[in-house]
Amino acid sequence: MAWTLLFVAGLMEIGWAIGLKYTDGFTRLVPSVLTLTSMLASVVLLGLALKTLPVGTAYAVWTGIGTVGTALLGIWLLGDPATLLRLACIGLIVAGIVGLKVVT
Repeated sequence: MAWTLLFVAGLMEIGWAIGLKYTDGFTRLVPSVLTLTSMLASVVLLGLALKTLPVGTAYAVWTGIGTVGTALLGIWLLGDPATLLRLACIGLIVAGIVGLKVVT
């Protein structure tokens, strides 16, 4: 269950990171409320996952999911560059997340 909570926390991390782009400096109400809600949900779910998972592993996986998801959505939604080297680096982060899951 802790891994599921951590995964959803990572998804919320993606939500608030991408949401920040749409808040326009927190001047737009709906995107700002959704972004802040996603931030809170992400941290709360991480905290619940930390009841059973090691803090270093959980934090690394949480930020890794957020990083990979945000980078991929940045490419897909926002036109960020999708160079081979950038995609390879994203792949290395995914490998690290999988590795931490395997050894925990």
